[in-house]
Amino acid sequence: MRRWWQKHGLPIVLTGLVIILAWFLRQSDGALISEIYALVSRPFQVEITLEQRLTNAKIAELETKVTELEKQNQQLKKLAGHIEQQKEPMITAPIIGRSADYWWNQVLIGRGSQDGVKKGDVVTGVGGLVGRIIDVTPHSSRVLLISDPQSRVGSSVTRSRHLGYITGQGSQIVVMSFFEKVPDVKVGDTITTSSVSPLYPPGIPIGKVKTLALENGPAPEVMIELTVPLNYLEWVTIQAFEPKDVIEDQINNKNNDS
Repeated sequence: MRRWWQKHGLPIVLTGLVIILAWFLRQSDGALISEIYALVSRPFQVEITLEQRLTNAKIAELETKVTELEKQNQQLKKLAGHIEQQKEPMITAPIIGRSADYWWNQVLIGRGSQDGVKKGDVVTGVGGLVGRIIDVTPHSSRVLLISDPQSRVGSSVTRSRHLGYITGQGSQIVVMSFFEKVPDVKVGDTITTSSVSPLYPPGIPIGKVKTLALENGPAPEVMIELTVPLNYLEWVTIQAFEPKDVIEDQINNKNNDS
């Protein structure tokens, strides 16, 4: 018996210990192993202090600011190029207010009467026409965008010189209605402000013809995609302009009656 125990006793004891350990682990859902691992690995773990976390947060904030400044710098370079192409002196202005409910209607800019801005001045951006000043305070002004459904812009097909007017649709697409029953217009044609527009000087780029609807009544129409990215505009330029008051009043009265 003694000899048998010496030969088989150790495996029996080890097997029993394994069974007991397995039962214990099952009952504790492995908590013992987790505790042992945490105890063994603790000396090798680097504890992140509150100061380090604040430093990491500050670094992330600065990286975000650098990225934002780079984007603004790119936009200002484009705006500087746009200003250099203009013959008339212009005022640059940041957009400081824009309602989500009226995103395509109006914007508030950070220049006012003390900066030389007045009602009726024309607002442009990189790509062409943005709108016109409709209200002025000493330090800010409100701009009616050409995408506003109440906006009307006298327009012309650059290639054929056929005339019409732009109506906003509350998006990057506007509608041009022609005075001629059979206008000479094609997809891809460039549209600019016309020489007979009472509210805008002639030759300002508006957009390009996207689709045709020449059979629409009572006037032929085309869809124009604006060349100025109104949906994410941040900076604009202001050009002094004196609207033709008599015609402007007639247009405004007509719009109010409709």
